[in-house]
Parts: sequence; structure tokens; C-alpha cells
Amino acid sequence: MLLLDRLAEQRIERAMEAGEFDALAGAGQPLPEEDLCFVPEELRAGYRLLRNAGYLPPELELHKEAVGLALQLAALDADGGAGAGGPPARDTLLGRLNRLNLMLAESGRPSLAIPPEYLHKLARKTSHG
Repeated sequence: MLLLDRLAEQRIERAMEAGEFDALAGAGQPLPEEDLCFVPEELRAGYRLLRNAGYLPPELELHKEAVGLALQLAALDADGGAGAGGPPARDTLLGRLNRLNLMLAESGRPSLAIPPEYLHKLARKTSHG
């Protein structure tokens, strides 16, 4: 065992003996099931670490932004065009959404792209009038 591994094990054992792990959230509960079958095995620990720290993979960040833009466009439509969201704002949002969708479709995770039929309906609904 490497020196660093041994040192880590000793610190973990001391913390366990001191009861530092006794009051942790979820103590005694099974770990939640995760489906990481699409993530290469050597990247899974890194993905878990980043996810637990609140970070998303780049393609999921793009998807999150695309969904937000689609919701903004739907809100403009529901608003009936009142307020600050006139046709230029719609065109800007729709253009950004189309670019994001293209990036998602080419990202290797095309299932994250917003379906084209939904984009067309959204574009029709939010277009001038």
C-alpha cells in the first residue's frame, strides 16, 4: 500500500473511532441506484464527484439552457406579446435555442436535443402574432 493510501486509511479509522461519521445524512441507508452505463468506467468516479459538487457535464449544461430558453419562449407566447418581449426578443431567443439544439444534436448525446417538431411548434406559436 502506498504511503498516501495508508495515511488516508489511518485518518478515516480515527474519524470513525471518534464518531465523526455517525450523524451523517443518510447514515445506514443504501446508496441510491445510479445509471452510469453510458459513461466510460474510468470516468464514472469523476462524474460522480462533479455531480455531487453541483457541476454538470457540458452537454447537460447546454440542455439545461435550451430548456430554459424554450420556457421563456412559451412564457412570451402565454403573455400574448405584452411586456418587453416583442418580436426581436422572440427572434433572439429562438435563434439561440436553435443554435443550442444543433450543438446538442452534434454533441454525441443527441437524445438531449429538443425534438424538432417541438421547436417548429414553438417557433410558429411565438412568431409575430
